[in-house]
Amino acid sequence: LCLTCLCSSPGCRAKEIKTKLGTLLQKPDSTIDFIIPYPEKPEKPPKAQKPSPEEALQWRDSLEKLLQNPYGFASFCSFLRSEFSEENAEFWVACEDYKKTKSPVKMAEKAKKIYEEFIQTEAPKEVNIDHFTKAVTMKNLVEPSPTSFDMAQKRIFALMEKDSLPRFLRSEFYHELIK
Repeated sequence: LCLTCLCSSPGCRAKEIKTKLGTLLQKPDSTIDFIIPYPEKPEKPPKAQKPSPEEALQWRDSLEKLLQNPYGFASFCSFLRSEFSEENAEFWVACEDYKKTKSPVKMAEKAKKIYEEFIQTEAPKEVNIDHFTKAVTMKNLVEPSPTSFDMAQKRIFALMEKDSLPRFLRSEFYHELIK
């Protein structure tokens, strides 16, 4: 009786295989390192430079200036995440990326992904747009073009500008930057 797999075969190789596998897994410099190489340390992207207080103060004037500054955008996204509304900034970025797409095939793929992630009812990161804007956007997606999401993106931009930005400017996130 083989106690490894509980079979009654006299020539059972389960115990032999288990022993070899155990030996392989215990050796730190075994051939398994060649089969599954350890990933090298990924390079970290360069950190966005912290703006001067004067530069951060300019964000009060314009959401565009805030979104164009990598550090400002990251700070704004952190703030939105704390309010459970980061989908607005993510949607805005996805639309900006979408507009730069040249290939009709890639554009259709991206349009579908954006629709499924942000626009459709019960989407994982559904943005808050009115029914009319949603209907226009869906109609635009029949033949995707660089302007397919423009109306929805403008609505979300306006929402961030009128609602999220004023709260961000009153937040600790922002006040730490202008000190």
